Amino acid sequence: MDNVQFHIVTPNDDEEIALIAAWYLEEWGVPQEKTISKLKNLNPATNEFHVLMTLDGIPVATGGVHHYVSLLDREPRMRQYSHWLALVYSIPECRGKGFGAALCEYIHAYAQTLGLEQIVLFTHTAEPLYKRLGWQVLERLQEGDKDVAVMQKIFV
Repeated sequence: MDNVQFHIVTPNDDEEIALIAAWYLEEWGVPQEKTISKLKNLNPATNEFHVLMTLDGIPVATGGVHHYVSLLDREPRMRQYSHWLALVYSIPECRGKGFGAALCEYIHAYAQTLGLEQIVLFTHTAEPLYKRLGWQVLERLQEGDKDVAVMQKIFV
């Protein structure tokens, strides 16, 4: 992974934001307008950010720390947590090759430089990855047929 670079997405990064929006539409059915609005309105002053990871200049993964995640609509008590690792995505041909882990480690390190003491996430598909990266399960939720783990990463 010598040729990997990370870029903090800014509201002016129209091409990158459009690409991320296309990925999220294809992967999770998130309307592109919703993603574009979300990424253009992240507030760096409150330590929200989104990252684009490239390999040899080609975008391969993305994710960030956000204040709002969809789980908050279903579980309002989770609003006690304000910094969520969210929307972590790797292009299909790069999955299972360590890119997601590298992206998460970059996000963790960047969050620490901002002074965050912890971040949280929810997942029903990648719990083993996050456990390997030092995340702890806070609680489990049942959403339909999905066993959802709410996890935290505390920075020391």
